Amino acid sequence: MPDGIWTRVEIGLNALAVDPAGLGGLWLRARSGPVRDRVIEALPALPLPLKRLHPSIGDEQLFGGIDLTATLSSGKLVERAGILAEPAILVLPMAERTQPGLAARLAGAMDQGTGHCLIAMDEGAEPQETLPEALTDRLALHLDLDTLPWGQTERIAMDTDALAAARARLPGVRAGDKVLEDLTVLAVRLGIDSLRAPMLALKAAKALAALAGNDAVDQDDLTAAVQLVLAPRATQFPEEPAEDDQPPQDDPPPPEPEQGDKDQNEGEAQSLDDLPLQDILLEAAKATLPADLLANLAAKKAQRAGGGISGAGAKRKGNRRGRPIPARRGRLDTGARLDVISTLRAAAPWQTIRKRESSFERSLHIRTDDFRIKRFEEKSDRLLIFVVDASGSAAMTRLAEAKGAVELLLAEAYARRDHVALVAFRGEAAELLLPPTRSLVQTKRRLAALPGGGGTPLAAGLKTALELAIQSKGRGMTPTVALLTDGRANIALDGTANRTMAAEDATRMATAIRANGYPAMVIDMGQRPERSLKALADTLGAPYIPLPRADANRLSTAVSAALDA
Repeated sequence: MPDGIWTRVEIGLNALAVDPAGLGGLWLRARSGPVRDRVIEALPALPLPLKRLHPSIGDEQLFGGIDLTATLSSGKLVERAGILAEPAILVLPMAERTQPGLAARLAGAMDQGTGHCLIAMDEGAEPQETLPEALTDRLALHLDLDTLPWGQTERIAMDTDALAAARARLPGVRAGDKVLEDLTVLAVRLGIDSLRAPMLALKAAKALAALAGNDAVDQDDLTAAVQLVLAPRATQFPEEPAEDDQPPQDDPPPPEPEQGDKDQNEGEAQSLDDLPLQDILLEAAKATLPADLLANLAAKKAQRAGGGISGAGAKRKGNRRGRPIPARRGRLDTGARLDVISTLRAAAPWQTIRKRESSFERSLHIRTDDFRIKRFEEKSDRLLIFVVDASGSAAMTRLAEAKGAVELLLAEAYARRDHVALVAFRGEAAELLLPPTRSLVQTKRRLAALPGGGGTPLAAGLKTALELAIQSKGRGMTPTVALLTDGRANIALDGTANRTMAAEDATRMATAIRANGYPAMVIDMGQRPERSLKALADTLGAPYIPLPRADANRLSTAVSAALDA
């Protein structure tokens, strides 16, 4: 049984060297450093050539295409092979930046059974920054080295002769008839909904058996395979199966069998159900489950709900700046930039026909259908607009906690390089205390000077936030409105003290914010949940978060979770 993270790393890499295509590859979550370098140093022992990918690699490099230089010089079509043409160890650094399109292409190449093995180097700093699920599902080994210190690592031993002998022995390794069933039941108890997981665990067990010189999978091989393949995929702590409370009272107890028959029956039941093996594998999985399993699952859930990484704004496509994406056919009269190389590649296959049909002697024939336009994708900066209630009712109850929570959130936003803005409403109007900025010091100074008292012009605060959101979107930002109030609006937009009109004005402003497509959230800081705020959140299409008796830390944690989701 592997004991310790680094021991599992060594065993996993040796199993991968025995059956790289069968196991699919390795998802290695580790920041760039000496610990990860020790894993990279062991990769040449794998029996395939190493090829390095880039998260933004194009289809031409993956699948092959036209060799433009050779085609233009020879006058005939010359094609070149892509990276996926031959089986290889595909090393993907910065794997957390892999786009869904590339993930789908790599997953399709692995599903074709052409012998590729993927080593995904995940360098994500946050739990939400991770490899796409299309790839994690196909990679047998999941290893997380972020918390592993250098002192607990050592050089990984890879015996090439022993690995070669294990690869020759692998086709003859067999497993029991019920082993795959046991692994599948265990996967269900761990909350794993992928059928690939137990099959990959069985392949890992066979590779370990071949490495040990055995022709059959034994208990130690299965235990190590469970810890390497199933435990990192767990989405819940396994629960014990429910037992019947009491046997029926009406049925008489069965007669006790003779001692010899009893031993024989117990042996038969044990061999049929394989209960000891399932229990051993379950204990092995429990021993490897991470201590922060629930926190990691919550982060992944927030990522799926939000559809992206915390702190990132909306994606925009253009032809001027950003991350390059594949070129598309287009026209030059729109101010677009011509992709010369892609245009030449599109024209190259037709040169022989065009020269034959053309009445002009040209070395190169290019038509408008060949034009390819450069395209880029960039993410806009996110702007967090905090709309804080500084009225008398809030000042008497939760303004101090709200200030502390906003200050903590501002520090998190600064770490994510978000822009922040601060709107306060009190008395008869709202005031933009802080325009969009990244200055943490200035933001804290303005927040500390925020006074409390007066009426609650909620509609004015929402109107100011809407105007700021419209302006910031015009400057390329992605605004999000975070409203912190106790909900007792009593000042209308015209400054009059009229609760009915104040509620109507607040509803109109909330409707306008939603109509413009700006995400928002409503945090109720009152001592009791306010129904009018719940209705306002429904109008905004935003989550309603009542937080009575919560301190600044709990308040900021709840807001952060809502922002991520």
